[in-house]
Amino acid sequence: MKFLGNVLATIVGIFVFTMLFFFGIVLIGVLFGGEEESVTVKENSVIELNLGEIHNDYAGKYSDPWVTAFSDKEHIGLTDIIDAIEAAKTDDNIKGISILNNNSSLGMAQSKAVRDALEDFKKSGKFVMAYANTYSQKEYYLNSVANTIYLNPVGDLDFKGLSSDLLFFKDFQDKTGIKMEVIRHGKYKSAVEPFLENKMSDANREQITALLNSIWNSVVTDIAKSRNLSVQKLNEIANGLLARTPEMAKAQKLVDVVAYEDAYHNAIKKLLKVNTKDEYEKVSIADYTRKFNTTSIPSDATDEIAIIYAQGEIQSGEGDVNIIGEGAMRRSINEARNNDDVKAVVLRIDSPGGNALTSDLIWREIELTKKVKPVVVSMGNYAASGGYYIACNATKIFAENNTITGSIGVFGILPNFSGLTNKMGIHSEQVKTHENSGNYNPFAPIDEKFKAVTTEGVEQIYKTFVSHVAQGRKMTFAQVDAIAQGRVWTGSDAIKIGLVDTIGGLNDAIQEAARLAKITSYTTQNYPEYKKNFEDLFENLPFAKTKERLIKEEIGEENYKVMEEIKRVQSYKGIQARMPFEINIQ
Repeated sequence: MKFLGNVLATIVGIFVFTMLFFFGIVLIGVLFGGEEESVTVKENSVIELNLGEIHNDYAGKYSDPWVTAFSDKEHIGLTDIIDAIEAAKTDDNIKGISILNNNSSLGMAQSKAVRDALEDFKKSGKFVMAYANTYSQKEYYLNSVANTIYLNPVGDLDFKGLSSDLLFFKDFQDKTGIKMEVIRHGKYKSAVEPFLENKMSDANREQITALLNSIWNSVVTDIAKSRNLSVQKLNEIANGLLARTPEMAKAQKLVDVVAYEDAYHNAIKKLLKVNTKDEYEKVSIADYTRKFNTTSIPSDATDEIAIIYAQGEIQSGEGDVNIIGEGAMRRSINEARNNDDVKAVVLRIDSPGGNALTSDLIWREIELTKKVKPVVVSMGNYAASGGYYIACNATKIFAENNTITGSIGVFGILPNFSGLTNKMGIHSEQVKTHENSGNYNPFAPIDEKFKAVTTEGVEQIYKTFVSHVAQGRKMTFAQVDAIAQGRVWTGSDAIKIGLVDTIGGLNDAIQEAARLAKITSYTTQNYPEYKKNFEDLFENLPFAKTKERLIKEEIGEENYKVMEEIKRVQSYKGIQARMPFEINIQ
């Protein structure tokens, strides 16, 4: 036993030493290695625009240096990229931008924002070139802004219109005995429809069709302008799959050159007047953005505009760069409201919604803030349901044409396993002191009184939601109710029905905030600063992600998506103001 004790003590000692050594090295890096390696941009350089590692508008900042040390080393958000492209217009060392085999996870509104920045960049007289082995529709939309578009001779271009696939689980529930008890308001509130039916309702099909058509019209309008083609011609190409091969894509004028990558680089060398035998100078957009951020000319302006980023699902708690939590959001809005240097607030929203209570708490902070200074909302890819809830009372609302917004509706969902447990011979009984003292029991059929009370709560939150929108948008309850019912709209349609004021991006919203605040010289300050505990560091370490990777390898990507959808719905707590469906546009 003594021998085993010694062995155990040795193992523990080695483990403790290893952990102390590891964190000691990290601490040294934090204390003495904080300065990033200097990025040099040489003369006659080209920016390589690779957005594969960029996901959010805002990369986030943290109060704890330990969290900073372990988080994404780039600390770059899409807004930083766009600012860097703006700076490159007047940088004499930058001659052009190359989009080479870009494959991003950006949403349509984000792609639109980058596209607009590149369009503006071209006005400087500098070039934008694009090359890809294959173009997805989303990537082609971004790349179509280029002066010259190259495509690999054995590649392909996907240009066929948009579609969206939805999964339905009613038969799955019947077979397994697992049932999702659904309480909703709104004929379009179809986030729960997959658990009620085996096919899409007419109302849901109506809204998705309108949504996809609106987004597609926005996409082809931009492409038509860049490629000097008509929208009608682009629709003909999509309907007939007339650009399905490189030569067909060239014949239809969707691409300019069908060639291999070496020919593309030689074309750039020619523009730069560099010998074909030599390499031309390149700098990645990430490196250029870091350099731009560290060398920006400081402003002596004392007035500030606070940009508060609300991105991800809305949940209770602190939140982070991927979750809108009441902690970080309420703290940030409060700080901006009480800071005399902050003259206006811009709330940048990219959210499909989530927890209704948290949405209302954030709404209240906006309501208090707009009484003392302007609050302008800028909508990104999504500002739907709870995402619209926190936007509706702003002084002014901006959205992109292809922003997904609205979805004014709420629902509650309760997983019930009584069918499954009965099949397995497991039965549940409940003892209580009062008639209504028992909480919902997932192992027994839903009590009708409990369902009635819950339905009452859903209806009350829906009325509150609609009332907030009516008050903020200066409409009647009936007017809002007519365009609510959980229906989603694109930004271009939302402006017609009064849910949005103006079509424009984040910079347009910032300029409007400055105008409303009556200031001309100002700086911007990004929020939130997230508070994370020491334990949260381990969430992003490689060994914390192996479970997901292993499951995907065992059951496949598609089966994993089904499993995650069921798991996600089961995790909903409280009444939800959430997007009416999980949209995956293809």
